[in-house]
Order: sequence, then structure tokens, then C-alpha cells
Amino acid sequence: MDIKIEKKKGLTRKQILIGAIAIAVVGLMAWAWTNGSADSMSVRRSSLNIATATEGEFNDFVRVNGQVAPIQVVQISPEEGGIVRERVVEEGAKVQMGDVIVRLSNSNLELQILNAEAELAEKQNLLRNTQVQMQQDKLSNEQDRLQLAMDTERKQRTAGQYERLYSEKLISREKFLEAKEDFELAKRKLALVTERLRQDSIYRKVQMDQMEENLANMRRNVILIRERKAKLDVRAPIGGELGLLDVELGQNVPAGTLVGQINDLNDYKVIASIDEHYVDRVMSGQPAMLDRQDDKFALRVRKVYPEIREGRFRTELVFEGGHPESIRTGQTFYIDLQLGEPSKAIMVPKGAFFQSTAGQWIFVLSADGSKAYKRKIRIGRQNPQMYEVLEGIEAGEKVVTSGYETFGNKEELNITD
Repeated sequence: MDIKIEKKKGLTRKQILIGAIAIAVVGLMAWAWTNGSADSMSVRRSSLNIATATEGEFNDFVRVNGQVAPIQVVQISPEEGGIVRERVVEEGAKVQMGDVIVRLSNSNLELQILNAEAELAEKQNLLRNTQVQMQQDKLSNEQDRLQLAMDTERKQRTAGQYERLYSEKLISREKFLEAKEDFELAKRKLALVTERLRQDSIYRKVQMDQMEENLANMRRNVILIRERKAKLDVRAPIGGELGLLDVELGQNVPAGTLVGQINDLNDYKVIASIDEHYVDRVMSGQPAMLDRQDDKFALRVRKVYPEIREGRFRTELVFEGGHPESIRTGQTFYIDLQLGEPSKAIMVPKGAFFQSTAGQWIFVLSADGSKAYKRKIRIGRQNPQMYEVLEGIEAGEKVVTSGYETFGNKEELNITD
């Protein structure tokens, strides 16, 4: 007897395909409900940094690193060359102005001193001999003048006597004229000798003055050479700390060679390196502030170096008033350099969002805080804590300041707890 076999009931292939499609649609609807539309996404509040835009006084400053340096560094260079005979002090020692740092020796300079002194002695002897000779010549000439004056006086008397005898017809006219002519000749000779002696006196005075001047110059020359010898002791030009001494015993050091430096520790300056973005806003006289252990110290920009290297330029700042205790050369401090006067502004705290938006837009929270919307803004100045917002945000609005890297091009954020 034949038995009738019944077909088992089950899902057809078509029914299975329809079910899979339904499940996919439900999944997409659930994803859309959870993550929002293509222009939005859901994020947890705990993963965001949310800040409030405030209106207040914006302090326009930049924070830079500054390194302490002596207020001035004085180079040490010997005025006279020589061989290093002794290093009197070592690097790091405190010195006073005029202290000997290095002693040099120079045999050529010693020989120059001996030659100059010998030449001076020779000139002094020559001057003395010349003075004696001139004095003797002067006495001899004066004696000749006196003798001639006496002869002239005698011939004058003779001429007078002959004139009286001639008037009484006791002598001939020829005798009288001869006596008169002898007197006139003697008188002219006396005048000539007197003039010669006057000119000789002037010449002797000029010659003596020249010799005295030459002798004085030689004396000064000897003094200068002796001073050059004294300069073989290289001394500290100022008081301070010997920061460098680059010579060794026996080394030949030419004149003018840099052998060391002295740091003036009476005061300090701070050398800061600043980003070239601020090169047009930093100038001499601008104030700055150094904060150390809750103590603030005022500084002032003294010099701005125009050269830019690797995107940065250097400035020198000096303390206005006191400086920190136990300050040391080479220490590094953070310095707040004032770029402009404080002014009223809308501000938001600094955050990582700036790297993604370049300050052109930001996510602003709705009033209930459940959503955040992309909004265009315009940022002006900035300091280490705040951005100045020129357009796009009102005081009291809340914004997302954390990074936007995971948000893609979303226009809206659904903020969940």
C-alpha cells in the first residue's frame, strides 16, 4: 500500500531576501537615529571641551623664552704683544677693575726701552754742551761789543778834542777830518756788532727752544715706552666675573688678540628669541614682565635685532628696578612681552579647534546645550590664554574649543550625556 508523503512547510528564498532587506532598513534607521544625518553626528559631552565666550579686557601680549646674560661683556685684548709668562687668575674668578689677569714678557720691548733711554741721555748731554758753548759765545761776543764800545767812546773824545784844536787853528783840517771819520767808522761798527748780537741772541733762543722741545719729546717717548712695558700686565678693564681666558703659558700673543672676557655682574639683561610673526610689533621701549615664584619683575625692550634666522629674531630686555635674587647667567625664564594697550573685546579661551579651522569658524552650542552648530567667525589678536573674536560670537555663548579632527565636514553636533 502506497503512503502519501507531504512537503514540509518553511520559508522560501524570496521570503528570506525580503526579511534581510527589512532588517537592513531597520539597522539604517537605527544608525540614523543614533548618529544623525549626513551633516550631523552625535558626540558625548565628556569628550568635548566647552567654554563660554566672555567680554572683558583683552591683554595684548606674547609669552617668550628669555635667557639671562650679563648687562655687558667686555673683551680683554692686550695692547702689547708678548709671551704669556703667568696666568694670575682663572676663569670664573671675581676680579676688580685694574687687577692683573695675565702677565706677558717682550724682550724686543725691553731693548726699545734701553735704546730710547740711551738716546735720551745722549741728547741731554748734547743739549748741555750746546748750552755751554752758546753761553761762551755769548760772553765772547759781549766782550767784543764792550771793547768796541770803549774804542768808539775814545775816538769820540779824540774827534771832539781835534775839533776844538782845529777851531783854534792848532791842527790841520786833515787831522781833524781823520779823527772825525775814525769816530764815525767806530760808531757804525758798534751798531753792526750790536745788531749781530741781537740776531745771534734770537737764533740761540730759537735753537735752544727747538732742542728743549726735541728733548721733551724724547722724554715723553721714553715715558710712553715705559708705559708700554707696564701694559705687558694685562689688567681687568672693569670689575666682574672672568668668563673666559683663552691663553696658555708660553703662548705668543700678538697685540689686539682676544684673550678673554669679563662679565659685568652689576646688572643683567634677558635675551629673547621671538617668532617673526611679531617682528613689526616689537620695538625698543616696550614693557614686559618676568614672573618667578609669584614675584613679578618689570623689564623693558632695549634693543631689537633686525636679522631673522630660522623664522625668529632676537631682542634684548633690561630690568626696570630690581631683578630676581640668585639670578645666574644662562638661566631661562618665561617673559610676557606687552605688544599693545589692553582693550575691551569678546574672548574665547585658546584650544585645539584653531588647528582645524585656522580661526575661521567654530562650533557654537544651542541654548539648551543639546546641539552645536558650525558658525563663521573672525579672530583678531591672541595671547597665551585667549583669542580675540571680532565677529561671529556674542558674550555668554558657549563654544567647543577642543579639536575637530574627528568631526569631518559635519555642520551639526548632537551632544549626548
